[in-house]
Amino acid sequence: MRRRRFLAAGAATGVWALAGCGPQDGPGSGRTTPPAPPRSPESVGRLPAGVTYHEHTGRLSAAGPVRHQVLSVSPSAQVRVGAAHGARLDTAETVRAMANRVRAVAAVNGSFFDIATSAVFSGYDGDPLGLYVENSALLSEAANGRTALVLGEGGGVGRITEPRSVSGVVAFDGTRRRIDGINRTPGRIVGCGGVGGDVLRGTRGVRLAPAHNKLCEDADELVLFTPQWGTGTARTGPGSTEAVIAPDGRVTLLRSPGGGPIPASGRVLAGIGEGAAWLSRHARPGTRLRITSRVYDGAGHRISGRGVTVVQAGPRLLRDGAVDIDIEANGMPATALTQRHPRTLAGITDDGTLLLVTVDGRDPGVSIGATLGESAALMRSLGARDAINLDGGGSTTMVVNGRLRNRPRGAEGTPVRERAVADALVVLPR
Repeated sequence: MRRRRFLAAGAATGVWALAGCGPQDGPGSGRTTPPAPPRSPESVGRLPAGVTYHEHTGRLSAAGPVRHQVLSVSPSAQVRVGAAHGARLDTAETVRAMANRVRAVAAVNGSFFDIATSAVFSGYDGDPLGLYVENSALLSEAANGRTALVLGEGGGVGRITEPRSVSGVVAFDGTRRRIDGINRTPGRIVGCGGVGGDVLRGTRGVRLAPAHNKLCEDADELVLFTPQWGTGTARTGPGSTEAVIAPDGRVTLLRSPGGGPIPASGRVLAGIGEGAAWLSRHARPGTRLRITSRVYDGAGHRISGRGVTVVQAGPRLLRDGAVDIDIEANGMPATALTQRHPRTLAGITDDGTLLLVTVDGRDPGVSIGATLGESAALMRSLGARDAINLDGGGSTTMVVNGRLRNRPRGAEGTPVRERAVADALVVLPR
């Protein structure tokens, strides 16, 4: 697919006039106090050495004020940055609840997810959309080609790339088959970007590239469920078949139709259409299935190692210090460039410092949010060499030492409220 990159208006210029953060008179008041120095880490409690936190209020030229929060993690900090999901992947949870569960000192929201308010909702609002790797475990397959943040590779600094994932199964008789998905409803690929014969709903054309907020469908799939998903597999309907697999790969049960428990120490391979027929032929109880999964970066190099985290969202904002907003490759319309929203952003500086940034919005007179181009400019002004846009809007959340630091809003005029999301980037003490 031809790739177009956009330099958004203002992205290459100094549109951010940063001032210190001062307390506001109240949400939606339209008034701010005179700027004060940025809040120091002491005001939010003790943070590990090498981790700093600041809040700022600035202006976007004549557009209006913007309030943003910056968490910096140096390469020498005595912390580990990883990912966390809710108590189960099929159910959303707030960033603060996730951070508290894993005892994180700070956290921001991460990937896009199958939100219940979407027109293509599949029924499981904790389902990450696109690639999600937590502590080296592949828990959601890639929307191939969409941008992702990679952390924890070989103890090195993070990086941003456009990954893909490949999963497959080999039966006892040597027969191989592709696994289409990990921990999602079989037949429904929200956001597209999958493998095989996925068709964009409402069309007859195969769609293998990402399509943000769209639904692709495939009547012939195998989807792997792990214990992190929840206690039972997703609904599959009549004609489906599931193979229950022990830790050693042995098939303990073949059940049809699907929709049953996931063993705490095992997995379930669910099939529909031709996938169900494949399981019926090749997943005989007592025989073994060998399942493999690999993740590759945009250059085709394997992403692997202990403690690896990959969170896919997008689009990319910066590449090697230059603005590089690849809207089309991330399946978004060009109109997304000019939309102003709350934002969650991640960036990496020349010295390997990780920047986690939230931008408040939907609060006229206090903080109006940012476009993608303005977000790129902000990240560059903070010293980022590479940067990515994570899930934003009402999902944007920054928690530091158990306290909500930003002001999440689902829409202009609505009260501040933390949204339940699929996963979070968490800063964990070593």
